[in-house]
Amino acid sequence: MVHARKVGGPALRKMTFQERGLMLKALALHLHSVKDKFYQLSYATGATKIDSWIDIEGGIGNLFANSSLRRQFPDLPFYVDGDAARLSKEGTFIGHHIMVPKEGVVIHINAFNFPIWGMLEKIAVNLMAGMPAIVKPATLTCYLTELMVREIIGTKILPEGVLQLICGSANGILEHITCEDVVTFTGSASTGKMLKAHSKLIDEAVPFNMEADSLNASILGDDATPETPEFDLFIKEIQKEMTVKAGQKCTAVRRIIVPENLIEDVQNSLCDSLSKTTIGDPSVEGVRMGSLAGKPQLVEVSEKVNDLAISQEIVYGDLEHFDVVGADKNVGAFIPPILFFNDKPFEKTDCHNIEAFGPVATILPYKDLNE
Repeated sequence: MVHARKVGGPALRKMTFQERGLMLKALALHLHSVKDKFYQLSYATGATKIDSWIDIEGGIGNLFANSSLRRQFPDLPFYVDGDAARLSKEGTFIGHHIMVPKEGVVIHINAFNFPIWGMLEKIAVNLMAGMPAIVKPATLTCYLTELMVREIIGTKILPEGVLQLICGSANGILEHITCEDVVTFTGSASTGKMLKAHSKLIDEAVPFNMEADSLNASILGDDATPETPEFDLFIKEIQKEMTVKAGQKCTAVRRIIVPENLIEDVQNSLCDSLSKTTIGDPSVEGVRMGSLAGKPQLVEVSEKVNDLAISQEIVYGDLEHFDVVGADKNVGAFIPPILFFNDKPFEKTDCHNIEAFGPVATILPYKDLNE
């Protein structure tokens, strides 16, 4: 942290918004030119080519997007916000907001599901704002983040001290933060709440941003009957959300809310669609869903599925009986799509509180739009 504050921070603060933006653009162009090396290692995380595309090229796209923001800012290292406010009659007392970078470091504590996107989408913001970063990726997939950081450092596009990486435990890092720092977290709500309550964050009034469990829903309108294109789109999107990244997305649909008179149609269509999903080695041609990121996730997701099964019925999928292509399901962290049906979602509320962070979702009926 001292290196970031004393070396990286001053170097960035000397740069203008235009220079920072062009720096991000140069980095994005380079990473895009060598993207294939990241795909090869990404397979080891259980990601298919499409899954990896979201992580790798989606992350690089964040660099491009933030680079383009330079057009909204002056060629200065600071930003003057709005016009001066006259606070006295003669203009001897005025107020004016001037935005300057904090003189600390941004600490990013990231999740395992997007080891590249998770880092790039965050550092793009703090680099544009003139702050160095310390990135702490999830240990489970940190090897992919490390490969990209090594590539970034090797380009020498970023000034020294601007980007640092911690693989493995970072216990105690929050003990060293000050009011000039910023902390971001992506992961489970339980861990996020624990971090948010850290005495240093409170005592130093450190900005803390948390992205945690979301239990997203997708709702089918009562006029989207099986013969409509909206119905087909709904089924297609649910199947995709359940299986892309093996369901390990913060935005994955967990609750499928459907008119009660269309439950059978939706369930049959979804089961038919899920049955066509080939599970296996993500590098094998034809495989549409790889494994979870690792054995710890397999244990956790399986436990959550069993917890959910206490109050609702599994209508598709079996944790024990499923086939994989090009791999041994007993060795890898494979799990099939699991689809639940909850007939009384106002009484059986586990599906509103428990998130199985994998290819798991629940169909919930509603009587009318008011409900």
